[in-house]
Amino acid sequence: MKRILGTLLLSLSLIAGVAHATAAAPVAGKDFTILKAPQALDAPAGKIEVIEFFWYGCPHCNHFEPTIEPWIARLPADVHFRRVPVQFNALQGIHQRIWYTWEMMGLVEQMHAKTFARFHVQRKPINSESDMLEFAQENGLDVAKVKATWNGFGMGTRVAQAQQLCDDYRVDGVPMIGIHGRYTTSPSQGGEKECLATTDTLVAQLRKTA
Repeated sequence: MKRILGTLLLSLSLIAGVAHATAAAPVAGKDFTILKAPQALDAPAGKIEVIEFFWYGCPHCNHFEPTIEPWIARLPADVHFRRVPVQFNALQGIHQRIWYTWEMMGLVEQMHAKTFARFHVQRKPINSESDMLEFAQENGLDVAKVKATWNGFGMGTRVAQAQQLCDDYRVDGVPMIGIHGRYTTSPSQGGEKECLATTDTLVAQLRKTA
């Protein structure tokens, strides 16, 4: 009798596990969105492109940072991850320039987290070139180089490319994750960890069909 009961309990446990796994599988339209048309990629051959669309002034993006950073650190070698700042208004256009200044100067690792902290911890947003130069000086950076990069020719090109990418991915809020020109997902579709789990699942599916 005990053996039969044990077998029954094991069977029920396995059924429950299968049901849980099925329920946990991301669902199109709920956990992620399928883009109407595949978008062009900017990743090396054989790489799966993943993009985080973000805005320095967004409290949700700031809250997402402690969750997404360790996830980025664990990404497989065949995933090409990059960040793209969004612009829905003129002020956000200024904030876009912050990211691209750091990127062009090779200062993302040094300044990205500090920039979020200045907006959301110190409550001192960078809303102008003078704010940016003040921030650069506070952190011991070459202010002249920061100014030259902020106003450089390459800046306009990057901002225009970012805007086009946001349009192509139909970005209407941040943070949002774009996956290989085919899908988008967001913490607003279930939660921060769930968003990244969905991204992992979609990347795994793309890997199988590559």
